[in-house]
Amino acid sequence: MAELESLETAAEHERILREIESTDTACIGPTLRSVYDGEEHGRFMEKLEARIRNHDREIEKMCNFHYQGFVDSITELLKVRGEAQKLKNQVTDTNRKLQSEGKELIIAMEELKQCRLQQRNISATVDKLTLCLPVLEMYSKLREQMKSKRHYPALKTLEHLEHTYLPQVSHYRFCKVMVDNIPKLREEIKEVSMSDLKDFLESIRKHSDKIGETAMKQAQQQRNLDNIVSQHPRISGGKRSKKEAGSDLEVKNTSPMSEQDSGILDVEDEEEDEEVPGAQELVDFSPVYRCLHIYSVLGARETFENYYRKQRRKQARLVLQPPSNMHETLDGYRKYFNQIVGFFVVEDHILHTTQGLVNRAYIDELWEMALSKTIAALRTHSSYCSDPSLVLDLKNLIVLFADTLQGYGFPVNQLFDMLLEIQDQYSETLLKKWSGVFRNILDSDNYSPIPVTNEEVYKKIVGQFPFQDAELEKQPFPKKFPFSEFVPKVYNQIKEFIYACLKFSEDLHLSSTEVDDMIRKSTNLLLTRTLSNCLQNVIKRKNVGLTELVQIIINTTHLEKSCKFLEEFITNITNVLPETVHTTKLYGTTTFKDARHAAEEEIYTNLNQKIDQFLQLADYDWMALEPGSRASDYLVDLIGFLRSTFAVFTHLPGKVAQTACMSACKHLSTSLMQLLLEAEVRQLTLGALQQFNLDVEECEQFARSGPVPGFQGDTLQLAFIDLRQLLDLFIQWDWSTYLADYGQPTCKYLRVNPTTALVLLEKISRVMRDTSRKNNVFAQFRKNERDKQKLIDTVAKQLRGLINSHHS
Repeated sequence: MAELESLETAAEHERILREIESTDTACIGPTLRSVYDGEEHGRFMEKLEARIRNHDREIEKMCNFHYQGFVDSITELLKVRGEAQKLKNQVTDTNRKLQSEGKELIIAMEELKQCRLQQRNISATVDKLTLCLPVLEMYSKLREQMKSKRHYPALKTLEHLEHTYLPQVSHYRFCKVMVDNIPKLREEIKEVSMSDLKDFLESIRKHSDKIGETAMKQAQQQRNLDNIVSQHPRISGGKRSKKEAGSDLEVKNTSPMSEQDSGILDVEDEEEDEEVPGAQELVDFSPVYRCLHIYSVLGARETFENYYRKQRRKQARLVLQPPSNMHETLDGYRKYFNQIVGFFVVEDHILHTTQGLVNRAYIDELWEMALSKTIAALRTHSSYCSDPSLVLDLKNLIVLFADTLQGYGFPVNQLFDMLLEIQDQYSETLLKKWSGVFRNILDSDNYSPIPVTNEEVYKKIVGQFPFQDAELEKQPFPKKFPFSEFVPKVYNQIKEFIYACLKFSEDLHLSSTEVDDMIRKSTNLLLTRTLSNCLQNVIKRKNVGLTELVQIIINTTHLEKSCKFLEEFITNITNVLPETVHTTKLYGTTTFKDARHAAEEEIYTNLNQKIDQFLQLADYDWMALEPGSRASDYLVDLIGFLRSTFAVFTHLPGKVAQTACMSACKHLSTSLMQLLLEAEVRQLTLGALQQFNLDVEECEQFARSGPVPGFQGDTLQLAFIDLRQLLDLFIQWDWSTYLADYGQPTCKYLRVNPTTALVLLEKISRVMRDTSRKNNVFAQFRKNERDKQKLIDTVAKQLRGLINSHHS
């Protein structure tokens, strides 16, 4: 076993030695490790040393065999050494010469190298500058555009700079500065454009009245042209409607790229016959367009729209606030309307030239607000107008205002409805004005028939007032119209009033029936209220005389007859026949009838007052024993006055004169009765009663003389029948007949009242008692006086009985 292991170990060591001999020294480590891993490394070292000794012997053998060749080689090598030294010296010398000769070339090569480097740097710089210069140029252009306030082009330049040029050179530091500055530039453009918009809004607010004035001038020109065309239908040329003309107006500088921001262009005043410039031609809208585009590009369009609408709403409220003294002059109204029209002309143009900055709903909302505020302001301020000319001018201005805005598509029906309200106020102002006109006419009238001396004057008056009288025409000159001057004057003023009413109805788009109805209603107010009041005031004046009252009755009679001609006059100017359904009738006949009746009543009252004035002059001696030879002076004068007065009544209608005469006689009879029965007259003699009877006879004589024609028989005398029967009863002392026939229809003294008779009897009785007492205070009455006193007492007793039986 030991031998076997020894053989294996020897074989292993042999293998390891072969590996060491054949293996690279770098890989010998694992082989040697295997030796040390075993326990026979001592023996391996012995074998290794034996192998080394074998190789040394082989090397020695080989060296001994080649030694001569080695010596020869050494000898040759020494020879070569000398030659090599020579060669080295030659090379060194050649190198020195080469270095000396190539020094300039090296310098030139260094310079060439440097130039090549510079050339590469320059080329690279040019390439980089080629990329950077457009960026710098664009930035410079941006700054120039902002400096010249070309904000929209500046924004476009900024967009190109940011998205096209800067990304190519983004690694440069100046580009980073530009990139950081871009938001600031955008904000600056945004602020500057908004500042321009604010300037535009402020300017447009200040110049709204100029814009509106121009638009209303255009509307006026269009209306005048329409009127000409309607009068001459064959003329087919001319302007188009305001809306058509305005829709395609070339608005100056309206491009978003416009470089002007003036807002309002200066326009000199135009001559009347020159073309009025378009309202939009006065306005430079470029600030709005630019700002809109800028905000749209910046993604803030909604913000811009809200701001614009908010500011315009504020301006609308300012425009719609009327000045406190607007009602004083027409210019105040005109400026107010101009501002409103100017505002909506601008908004209408913005609506049609921008997409969505304002929409129809927004415009309609503003218009509704404007319409309500305008109508409220007009109602308030127009109520202060007392001049019909101003109200008429205001109406024409409102119509022009409405037509102008209607031309731009705004609904204006409410304005025309409001004009109908103003029409009522216009009628009131007309009525006030004509009230003064009528007062002046009535105050200045002489209330006497109009004298005419020749045919020319006659025709002139007939031309002013519709009067026909065949008898008057046949009379020679000079002659007189039955009426006074106020008749034709009042008639003409009524026609002038109708013309004034017609003027207000023009351009209100009313039908002929509506115009006719309006004129008739206003004319009825003029007749039934204004003219009626003026006539009533004249009639009720304290200083009006009977002659004036008589003339007023005559005048109103003729004016009443002229009402049918006024009806025809209205029909001719409105072309609406009176027979048309719902046509209002004129109430002039009622007015003049009422005035005439008032004048008649005033005549009756005036006559009675005159009679009372004469009666105040009565101075009866109620204790007279004998009557005078004739009637009292005051009564003679009174009868004379009545005769002269009734002589004037010849032109009055018969019934009026008769009524006045009968009223005067009745009042005179009643007043004389009251005078006879006055409580202050305690005593009355038969002599005084006979004097009183003479006065009554004078009155009866006047009644029989027929002061006014038309009375049948003794009708007028019946006014004094009560006095006559009473006086006859006492003068004839016919008490037996009175008492016997009392209460019978055929009684002679039917009109004598027992109470009246008793009062008068007691007054006479008192006289008799006083007389008897004075003649013989203590003696007995004489027989006839006692008998008469007894008779009086008996009659008085019977009269009291009649009175008591009547009351029971």
